[in-house]
Amino acid sequence: MTDKAAIILDKVCKYYHRGSETVHAVQNVSLTINNGEYVAIVGHSGSGKTTLLNLMGCLDRPSKGDVSITGNRTANRSEKELTEIRKNSIGFIFQQFFLIPTLTVLQNVQLPALFAKNPQDKKAADYLQMVGLGKRLKHLPSQLSGGEMQRVAIARSLINDPPILLADEPTGNLDSHNAETIMNLFEKLNNQGKTIVVVTHNRDLVKRCSRAVHIEDGNIKEN
Repeated sequence: MTDKAAIILDKVCKYYHRGSETVHAVQNVSLTINNGEYVAIVGHSGSGKTTLLNLMGCLDRPSKGDVSITGNRTANRSEKELTEIRKNSIGFIFQQFFLIPTLTVLQNVQLPALFAKNPQDKKAADYLQMVGLGKRLKHLPSQLSGGEMQRVAIARSLINDPPILLADEPTGNLDSHNAETIMNLFEKLNNQGKTIVVVTHNRDLVKRCSRAVHIEDGNIKEN
């Protein structure tokens, strides 16, 4: 195990059963993401990108193989232990935002810290200021644009100060202006030391990453 590794996938496979069919979503993937890297996962729809990201984030368990997060092997861990690893090490940014419509912008960002029993009122406001939403703290998600909602989601992912950020198509629902804002923000966070892994079809975003991992039919073709 190297102290430079944020994420290590060791011969990881993920199989799903669909009726009588077995779907090999990820096949024998070994991959290391080092601390401070900015990595794009690219491939056609259905190639296994999101499954790979979910395995990295301990949102899904591999059928075979092991995943290590910041030196912690996850095989045979309980759900409680995996939750603790996610809480301490990983921030998630989803394409659909998943903001709670009845909570304000500030409350949405505070939520993961509240679950961790560590309220972070000032920190939440500071992160919203950083993403350019310092004047929108009391607004509801319905009062925001798509780009603003994505920035709220990014601020929320940072509230527990995770060393790793995982993002699934973070610019997929955004126009070019808002996508550019998000790309600039990721670059800033990476420069601050965050390890970032993004699943994306956005070629401009891929160009900004330090490397790209290509996946096809569940297999890594190059990285």
